[in-house]
Formats: sequence, C-alpha cells, structure tokens
Amino acid sequence: MGVRKKERAEQIKDAKRELAFAKLNNCPTSPRKMRLVADLVRGQKVENALNILKFSTKEASRKLEKLVKSAINNWEQKNAEGNVAEAGLFVKEIRVDGGVMLKRLRPAPQGRAHRIRKRSNHVTVVLGQIDNTQSNS
Repeated sequence: MGVRKKERAEQIKDAKRELAFAKLNNCPTSPRKMRLVADLVRGQKVENALNILKFSTKEASRKLEKLVKSAINNWEQKNAEGNVAEAGLFVKEIRVDGGVMLKRLRPAPQGRAHRIRKRSNHVTVVLGQIDNTQSNS
C-alpha cells in the first residue's frame, strides 16, 4: 500500500507542476465589474490575455494584468528550465468571488438614511500548459 500511495503522490505532484496560480484578495472593486474583464481573458493564451488587459480601458484590467504577470512568474519559479513562450501557457481558470462588504450610511431626505455597500472581491487565476500530446492524437 505504501508504494501505491507514493506513486499517486508523484502523479499529483507532476500534475501540479504544470499549473501555476496567483490570488488577489480584498480587491476594492465590485465583483460584477471584475467579472466583465475576467470573461475577456478566460481560456486565452497568456500573451493574448496580457495584450487584451493592457489595452482595455477598464480600471479592473490593470489589477488583473498584474495578477496574470504574477501567475506567470510563479510558473517560472516552479519550472526553472522552462520557457514561457515555448510552454504554451493559457488562462485555464479565472474565478472572481465576492469579498468583504463595507456597509456605510448615506443621508437621505426627511431624516432617513440609505445603506451604501462598498463591495470587494477575491480573484484567482490558474495557468495551465497546452498538452501537445493530446492534440496530436
């Protein structure tokens, strides 16, 4: 049983070596606005995704561009001998989850108050490698 466990652990390690991820917590942008930009780059090759984010006019694209660059750097740290251009990296998964919500009150007419919700989000970017062995068969 020990041999099987060790082999399985090696398989999991090899699978994780191909993936690289970066996470941005408590980004002070609403999740809805961030998802609009995240949908543009989901499934794209890394070079193409960086170009899309660089030339996008949305404020959320600057933060996502920095996050994708961080994920690329994480991949380089894992694979010291690998080259990013030859690896065929693409945005495998990008998740935008709601974060902490700051609740504020804004004065309204006739002594009332309206609640203002300042939203934030958590973004996770996972990069994967394109498998050339699967596409040839």
